[in-house]
Amino acid sequence: MSGHSKWSTIKRKKEKTDGQRAKIFTKIGREIAVAVKAGGPDPAQNSKLKDVIAKAKANNVPNDNIERIIKKASGDSNADNYEEIVYEGYGPSGIAVIVETLTDNRNRTAADVRHYFDKYGGNMGQSGCVSFMFTRQGVIIVEQEDVDEEKLMDCALEAGAVDFNAEDDIFDIRTEPNDLGTVRDALEAAGYTFVSAEVEYVPSTYTALTNEDDVNNMRKMLEMFEDNDDVQAVWHNWENADEE
Repeated sequence: MSGHSKWSTIKRKKEKTDGQRAKIFTKIGREIAVAVKAGGPDPAQNSKLKDVIAKAKANNVPNDNIERIIKKASGDSNADNYEEIVYEGYGPSGIAVIVETLTDNRNRTAADVRHYFDKYGGNMGQSGCVSFMFTRQGVIIVEQEDVDEEKLMDCALEAGAVDFNAEDDIFDIRTEPNDLGTVRDALEAAGYTFVSAEVEYVPSTYTALTNEDDVNNMRKMLEMFEDNDDVQAVWHNWENADEE
């Protein structure tokens, strides 16, 4: 769940071990529970829940798991109350980093996040210190195989998408954050399936790392963030991150 090259990141995730997949299931399960508590258990009436369910399916979370989490969250008033907190900071050589978390203990999470920044040559900053370098966009990824580019583009733009690009072996469709669900639903109704469809922090500029120590530290920092159960997603502007 980290940027910038979304498709490369997703391809790596497809090869994750069972343990890593279980961790992804745990994170998405937490998102589902929060969405249910905020807006109810019916995805038809709860657009946030509908979005998270789509994300869960894109990550191969079994339907039984999804239904079990929804049922538990809607019926258990004593379940953990998670809050969404976004941390910002800098990695080695000024790489901008945004860390999205869902936590039931903000002191623990803040300490963990600060430790990861400090340990690998970065530093955690104040809210707003790097977010101005990013824009929030809906990003829908569709594999090119057996897909007519012109038809997909017409369908996406008609549904409200603001940008459409073909790169590598995927189509990259961009929307305004609030239009993601509408565009995704229109494409789904037209028979398209997605590798991913979610709102992301997209960097406006990128920073390259040329020092080997910086590269290793940045990679280790991202691994520490993604291994933490409280961290839902990490976004950054490290150029060529997926080729390192």
